[in-house]
This record gives sequence, structure tokens and C-alpha cells, in this order.
Amino acid sequence: MKKIIVCGVSAGAGKSTFARKLGEKLEMPVHHLDSYYWKAGWVERDTEEFRDKQRQLVQGDSWIIEGNYASSMEIRLAEADTFIYLELPLRVCLYRALKRWVLHYGKTRPDMAEGCPEKMDKEFLKFIITTYADRKIEMRQRAKDFVGRGPDRQSVILQTQKQIDGFLK
Repeated sequence: MKKIIVCGVSAGAGKSTFARKLGEKLEMPVHHLDSYYWKAGWVERDTEEFRDKQRQLVQGDSWIIEGNYASSMEIRLAEADTFIYLELPLRVCLYRALKRWVLHYGKTRPDMAEGCPEKMDKEFLKFIITTYADRKIEMRQRAKDFVGRGPDRQSVILQTQKQIDGFLK
């Protein structure tokens, strides 16, 4: 495990926290895609600029890149040796997303671009709920397909906090 992708079924799955803890354990740099995608004031970065940044990141000898961003996933998949997918229940993801909002309200999280204070709205909650089932199917398939890319590729699917904690030990 030298080049690791960390994805999740939804916001609140625990991607950022997991990636940070794994990075500490393995002594590897961690890159949070949200911090590259967003500019101050929740302005989306130019698509090519975002993709170029990922192309730079994957050239490193070892890394953990956290975030879904399906439109640019292939850049990461082409270079990674490990795909870790967090698939916690919808109720857990919703609870964690709301908890994150309360804990960081009005502040910028460490894994987010500067100038993007934590926010929550009906649209975001609706997004989590309405995309959960389809994303679950898509991500499981992505994990399966990743292993088929070669013998040096591994996928890990973690579905409970107990599994996550065990993996990090």
C-alpha cells in the first residue's frame, strides 16, 4: 500500500478522518480533494486545473488521496495500488454530516479549502439521501473493477466502524 485512494458512499462516511488516521499510521502524505476542488467562498475550481492537480499528486512515490469526484477518478485509479471504500449505513452518514456541521459551524475544516466555512442546507441533505443507493452500487462495482486492473491492485470495503477501527490497528 503505497498509493491509496479513499472513497466513500456519501458525505459523512468518514473519508477524511480515515485518510488522516491511515496517513499517520503509514507515515504517508494525505491529500483531501475537497481542498483542491473548492476555492474560497465555495467557488468551484476550473475542471482542468483540478484534474492537473491530481495528475501532479499521483506522480508521488506514496500518497493517500481522499475524495470521490467520479469525473476525475480515472486519474487516481490509473496510478493507485489500493482502493479503500467506506460504505457505512445511510443513517450513520447523515448523523455524521450533521455532527460535522454543528462542530465546525462557521469555521473551515482542516480538510477543506481555506475560506469555505462549514455549511448545511436542505439540498445537501437531499443529495446524501437521494444518491446513496446508486452510489453504493457504483462504488462496489468500482472496487471490483479495480482489482481486475492487475495482480498488484487490491480493494478494501469497510462497512462498519468496527471494521474501520480494525483496519487502522
